[in-house]
Amino acid sequence: MAAVLEDLSAATQDYLKVVWSAQEWSDEPVTTTSLARRMGFAPSTVSEAVKRLTAQGLLTHARYGAIELTDAGRAAAVGVVRRHRILETFLAVELGYGWDEVHDEAEVLEHAVSDRLVDALDARLGHPVRDPHGDPIPGPDGTVPAPAAHQLHLTAAGERVVVARVADTDPQVLRYLEGLGITLDTALTVLERRDFAGTLLVDVDVGDGGGGDGDGGPREVGLAAAAAVWVVRR
Repeated sequence: MAAVLEDLSAATQDYLKVVWSAQEWSDEPVTTTSLARRMGFAPSTVSEAVKRLTAQGLLTHARYGAIELTDAGRAAAVGVVRRHRILETFLAVELGYGWDEVHDEAEVLEHAVSDRLVDALDARLGHPVRDPHGDPIPGPDGTVPAPAAHQLHLTAAGERVVVARVADTDPQVLRYLEGLGITLDTALTVLERRDFAGTLLVDVDVGDGGGGDGDGGPREVGLAAAAAVWVVRR
């Protein structure tokens, strides 16, 4: 895995990581348009990059179809993801960064560190299995121990769940959820779906380990923010 990453540019690593990440929590196919939207580039720019990476044997791309990783592409992508998530965890645990701050910092650092340093950080942290947002940290062998989670906004009224993962793409959403006392391992009960208002009414169950700062009770969560929260049943 180390040799593969050392031979790839930062831009190539970013493309492979985004393709892998887009498929980690979704069954939707990755297309040139969706990849351009995720990366903030023009579709024409992404199309040229996909052609180049396909020629290098890192991607496959059926004409007007889905973009997929080859075995070599997946190995490189998972290697970058491992670096990123261990760095996020180190920043949060050892340096006191907030969960809304670690993503952008790790985006820069992941291209500047060696696998030796990442392995040392992993050992220093006690080999964590997830990052500050609940995303699983790939093992050195490339295995990814993902939980069987589903999105909060799809959860039915009456279900009792625990927060297993929160998408890290929008720091504002992370701060909003933290303000509601909804963070990793928060125990929730869905009380009511209010589709007419675009909200979900949940109860933060302090007695079951949730509540962030210890203040439990009902919370009204916007459905857009609830879509960023992944939960497991309890």
